[in-house]
Amino acid sequence: MIQNPFERFLGDGGVVILDGALATELERRGANLNDALWSARILLEDPDLIRQVHYDYLVAGADVITTASYQATFEGFARRGLDRQQAAELMRLSVHLAREARDAFWAEPANRTGRVRPLVAASVGPYGAYLADGSEYRGDYGLSAAQLMDFHRSRMAVLAAGGADLLACETIPCQIEGAALLALLAAFPDMPAWLSFSCRSGEEVSDGGLFAACAALADRSEQVVAVGVNCTAPRYVEDLLGSARSATQKPLLCYPNSGEAWDPRNNCWIGTTGVTDFHTPAQRWHTAGATLIGGCCRTTPEDIRDMREALSERV
Repeated sequence: MIQNPFERFLGDGGVVILDGALATELERRGANLNDALWSARILLEDPDLIRQVHYDYLVAGADVITTASYQATFEGFARRGLDRQQAAELMRLSVHLAREARDAFWAEPANRTGRVRPLVAASVGPYGAYLADGSEYRGDYGLSAAQLMDFHRSRMAVLAAGGADLLACETIPCQIEGAALLALLAAFPDMPAWLSFSCRSGEEVSDGGLFAACAALADRSEQVVAVGVNCTAPRYVEDLLGSARSATQKPLLCYPNSGEAWDPRNNCWIGTTGVTDFHTPAQRWHTAGATLIGGCCRTTPEDIRDMREALSERV
């Protein structure tokens, strides 16, 4: 039986604090992400900056840090002239950087007070992230489950063997890709994972399918240790959590974006955030059933600190 890495955090009504955005935080610190590789570009150019962002999220209170492998794929690196060995080394580097940050943080006795040793989640982004055209927010791939499994298989194998505590299968826009990732997990039977979908409304994932049906996939595998939503507008989160609660018995997670929308044509964020203080929203999401809570695009270590403080008042 697989060990749920969150049990140590969730006992006696606990909450797991996830980290916030990686790519947009790197960008905020001066990194140039105008590239099809997005945050994975920084694995090539400035890995120390990635390690520092991971560390800063831990200092802010994150119990889980997520690797810079969201857009790291063999196909994407091949477009940059890297062979499969080089690509695999960069994927392993993404895990190594997060582990280094976690180990450096945990080596300080003061950081261990009142904390459980943080986890490293290896990010498995959707097929649409490789396309770098915003299709992870549409899900209109036109691919079969078998084709999606072929795309994800080799990357998941590298990340599953890379030393992370679990896989973060995230920003999934459609049920078929969620099912494909779930089927692939069986090839790595000792590896836990979470499934997290991107949603366009309070009941629909990005391709228009029902989120409740996607959340129900989680109960098919004991390897799935949490299911929920990410990179979704905060205003939809409570309704989505409500529909998931009736569809699955798994722990629920949410790490929404700031509320802005990504314009892939012009490579910019548009709209207003809708959220400038995550203190009260984090408490509402907890009330709605989420026990793993953090942020996605455009959230910062300061936002994660606010969430931890808010949720510490609840437990």
